[in-house]
Amino acid sequence: MANHSQFGFQDASSPIMEELVEFHDHALMVALTICTLVLYLLTLMLMEKLSSDTVDAQEVELIWTILPAIVLIMLALPSLQILYMMDEIDEPDLTLKAIGHQWYWTYEYTDFKDLSFDSYMTPTLELPLGHLRLLEVDHRVVVPMESPIRIIVTADDVLHSWAVPSLGVKTDAIPGRLNQTSFITTRPGVFYGQCSEICGANHSYMPIVVESTPLPHFENWSSLLSS
Repeated sequence: MANHSQFGFQDASSPIMEELVEFHDHALMVALTICTLVLYLLTLMLMEKLSSDTVDAQEVELIWTILPAIVLIMLALPSLQILYMMDEIDEPDLTLKAIGHQWYWTYEYTDFKDLSFDSYMTPTLELPLGHLRLLEVDHRVVVPMESPIRIIVTADDVLHSWAVPSLGVKTDAIPGRLNQTSFITTRPGVFYGQCSEICGANHSYMPIVVESTPLPHFENWSSLLSS
């Protein structure tokens, strides 16, 4: 969960998000190195005496041609690896379908019989003490911890987007189309997200809450809800 005045990412709770945070730090160090080098060269040019002599510097031209290519490769390779990992869905333990409406979510556990529910934002006047305003819902998405989860996302009316930052998940919900992604929660906890596509007047009132629990707790929850 993000805090006030927080500059960095939320704590990663999935392997994909951990990779994204590491890539962000990697790209930031590359950008910092480039900015430092450019600032040093600008300072050097201002401090040194200017000369109008034409110098044949093939070595310098070769360096400033090859060096940017190396930098781009350093950024492209880990980026492509993460993109492949995000698209790869290999034998999920659970399949979950999320359907966006104006302005709530419907969830269907397709591996269970008659296990589906609507998830509405909890109004401020009904919010229990200690819960988060505009982020809490009446029915949370409960998933087993350390299990591959495939989520299929679609919409019933307009464009929506199912996004949970701490899990590294953001998938557009498009009417008439099924998009899918996957995630694995590495620890128990409650993870908050929101619709990330402007979908109308109450766009900011359709939060997403994912609760990660150990497998025995998830089995007890699913048996109680489906009975």
